[in-house]
Amino acid sequence: MRETAEPSDENTPRKFLTLFILGFSTMFVGLILVAIAAIVSQGGSTSFGGIIFIGPIPIVFGAGPRAQWLILFAIILAVLSVIMFLILRRRPGITRV
Repeated sequence: MRETAEPSDENTPRKFLTLFILGFSTMFVGLILVAIAAIVSQGGSTSFGGIIFIGPIPIVFGAGPRAQWLILFAIILAVLSVIMFLILRRRPGITRV
C-alpha cells in the first residue's frame, strides 16, 4: 500500500523561480515579436496606451489614431484594479461600523 506524500514547502521557492522565469521569458518574447512586427510593417500606423500606478493613483496615457479606445480600456482596468485592491484588503471576520 502506498502512502500519499504531503505537499512540502521545500519546493515553493523553486516553483516560484520557475514561474517567474517563464513569465519574464514570455513577456520578453512578446516584446521582441511586437518590435519585429513594427519594423516589418513600415506603412502602418501605431497606437499605444498604458497605465502607471503611483500608489493608489493611476496615470493613464496613450498616443496614435486609436488611442482613445486604448485609454478607455486602461481606465476600465485601473478602476477594476482599485476595486479588487479594496476588496482584497479587507480582513475576514472583522466588521466595521
